[in-house]
Amino acid sequence: MPKRYLTSNQGAPVTDDQNSLSVGERGPIVLQDIVFLEKISHFDRERIPERVVHAKGAGAFGFFIPYNSMAPFTKANFLQDPERKTPVFVRFSVAGSSVGGADTVRDIRGFAVKFYTEEGNYDLVGNHIPVFPIRDPIQFPDLFHALKPDPVTNVRGGPIAASRFWDFMSLRPESMNFLTYLFADNGTVKSYRTIPGYGVNTYKWVNLCGEGVYVKYHWEPCEGIEYIDSKTAVQLAGMDPDVASRDLFDTIAAGHTVEFEMRVQIMNLEDECEQAFDPLDSTKIWPEELFPLMPVGRMVLNKNPENFFVEVEQSAFSPAAIVPGIDFSNDRILQGRIFPYGDTQRYRIGANYLQLPINMPRKSIENMMQDGAMQTMYNEGIANYLPNTLGGGMPMEAPQKGKTDQEFVSGSIARQEIADDNYCQARFRYRTMTVMEKKHLVSNIVESLNQAYEPIQRRMIEHFMQIDSELGSRIAQGINLII
Repeated sequence: MPKRYLTSNQGAPVTDDQNSLSVGERGPIVLQDIVFLEKISHFDRERIPERVVHAKGAGAFGFFIPYNSMAPFTKANFLQDPERKTPVFVRFSVAGSSVGGADTVRDIRGFAVKFYTEEGNYDLVGNHIPVFPIRDPIQFPDLFHALKPDPVTNVRGGPIAASRFWDFMSLRPESMNFLTYLFADNGTVKSYRTIPGYGVNTYKWVNLCGEGVYVKYHWEPCEGIEYIDSKTAVQLAGMDPDVASRDLFDTIAAGHTVEFEMRVQIMNLEDECEQAFDPLDSTKIWPEELFPLMPVGRMVLNKNPENFFVEVEQSAFSPAAIVPGIDFSNDRILQGRIFPYGDTQRYRIGANYLQLPINMPRKSIENMMQDGAMQTMYNEGIANYLPNTLGGGMPMEAPQKGKTDQEFVSGSIARQEIADDNYCQARFRYRTMTVMEKKHLVSNIVESLNQAYEPIQRRMIEHFMQIDSELGSRIAQGINLII
């Protein structure tokens, strides 16, 4: 078979589509990265009309109240007044499944919160697992291609599916920490009321003085965390595939509330490079003994959607939806999520998707966006351009710039992989598991990896041995592989 070399859709040779073009190893991604833009924009348009990822979901309305003012850390209006209730909509989802999939399958659960603040919408888009399997967003389409049914048979189970999944993971060693969560009981759930949520990415909070800190978000279910084992998950997938969606709706319909506490970890910006790990690497957690959790407020869900399609299926989230006092870090995964989420929604729902009631901010919108399908919020008058003196359309005066508004970055623009330890946190997590947790982790991995082709099994065993020799040996024994 002749050799095949990677090209762009225009036929130009592509020498690296695994590392985004960034300013230095830890700097931001640059917009001129045509390889990333072509790859991610094509991926955004792969399904009509179902979401490519997080297709199956359930939602609920409620409110958020902070315990105290967070003014020392952020000027975000909704985090200042303990008397202020900010309306929210939350969508829980299953990342890799299609609309008809079961709620209990081993997968990532989406945990997306839309805050309808007085300064505009703030979307906190996260998961129920605290780490991501990849470090670079240019690999995002590959990750979900590997998770979805194979393109020949369109089947998710069996040796081919297992081999595709483990083939990808074995070639991305940074996924090892993620796998210790996915194949523990964390990966199978039956209720959205009892799963945690994580922002996963690192954001910045900025106060009125322009001083910034890094922040990691956590949602703690007030009923406590509860998972199910693999056997129960399989039984429920056959008996009640909508168990988590049903449970959420029925609980609220019966007059009960579903509550979560927001907690954050905070790190000073200047401490980023002092850590033994890269704090902006989404495959890593921040150790709680170094960065303790700070309670921020409580979210109460108390109202079901009145129409699933109108309010859940058409709900649209984007990490680009931020408010004053919240900013982006150079977390490469976060940088790569800023563009494609909104781009996906414009393709899936339409250019004016933010005019749908579920997505519309709770404040008046003033901009010069024009026309497009389903346009209802037209601009009055003749001046549909900026700047202008005919329609009072001058932008508001910008506030005085603070310390974080003029971030200096330098470095060679190149495609380079983030260098970090792929095994240390996975090793610590495994060694601090209980005997039962270790047993379930090993058995769940064995059940899946046992179906993969032998060369892939051997690659994975090498990774597991680097996490912990006991873990690698137990898995190898479970799949009858001599090492």
